[in-house]
Amino acid sequence: MAEPWWRAGPQEVHRLEDRVSSLYVERCHIDRDDNAIVLVNKVRVVHVPAAWLAVLLIGPGSRITHAAVTLLADSGTSLCWVGEHGVRLYASGQGLARGSQLQLRQAWLVTRPKERVAVARRMYDMRFPGEDSSGLTLQQLRGREGTRIRRLYAQHSERTGVTWTKRDYKPGDAFAAGDDVNRLLSAANSALYGICHAVITGLGVSPALGFVHTGSALSFVLDVADLYKAECTIPLAFDLAAKGLTSERDARTALRDAVVQGKLLPRIVADIRNLLVPEGVALLEEDLGALWDDGDGVVNGGRNWGSEADPFGPNSYLEVIPNPGGSTGT
Repeated sequence: MAEPWWRAGPQEVHRLEDRVSSLYVERCHIDRDDNAIVLVNKVRVVHVPAAWLAVLLIGPGSRITHAAVTLLADSGTSLCWVGEHGVRLYASGQGLARGSQLQLRQAWLVTRPKERVAVARRMYDMRFPGEDSSGLTLQQLRGREGTRIRRLYAQHSERTGVTWTKRDYKPGDAFAAGDDVNRLLSAANSALYGICHAVITGLGVSPALGFVHTGSALSFVLDVADLYKAECTIPLAFDLAAKGLTSERDARTALRDAVVQGKLLPRIVADIRNLLVPEGVALLEEDLGALWDDGDGVVNGGRNWGSEADPFGPNSYLEVIPNPGGSTGT
């Protein structure tokens, strides 16, 4: 019997260019109608083919039925329960139809020094458009990045008239230390981490396997977020401080609006894919549920690999074991 057309195969979930990368919904009822999810609110009803979605971001005031979740799982669509407009990730889920090729590719790159350096270099290159950094070491790139950030702080301070001395923050509490602009920076960065975390989780990539950052369960989240701070959170914090909007909520809502207006979510999806699977590189086609083998690489799962001819042979899992007490047990 053929698989239903909407049920994702092992590779289809990674063809993000053929799908709407993400859909954010809030304050609506999410149900299923045949092979589409249905979004219902007081104004209108919208049908969205489930197979078109890579990630569904479910915002505040929403409820979803079991039937809708089942369809999205069959379609290989990830679910993320998030704050307003994707700011902060609260929980996530992935359907069993999703393959692991993208995460395996990420792990392969991270565990090979030459490839890891190449990805880290591409990340730095994205921050220095138009500059040639090919001859610089990672240490030199980190130094250039530090200089660039300090220069940005000084430029935005001069632009807005907000006094700036140094970056001051308290790890683990985004709004606890420093002056107004520092606290706004910490709050906005925290929200940006949530957005990046939601996208990374939705794509089936590991948040822990970073290329520049390491040692944290969110290392890759920090890597990705650093790509956008210069254009998103730094100018935003200085602008808010200049207007006297200094609460944590001010930072979150302002970043939320900037993310929507700048269409940041699709950019993050495209950037992650280009970093892990650049043009000309293809993901391996592997069957879901396969078993790893040290000789053949991958063998079929879903079958009994025991010997049918001799269940007590040297390759079997059943043996007769002498019992010191005198009886024989298996």
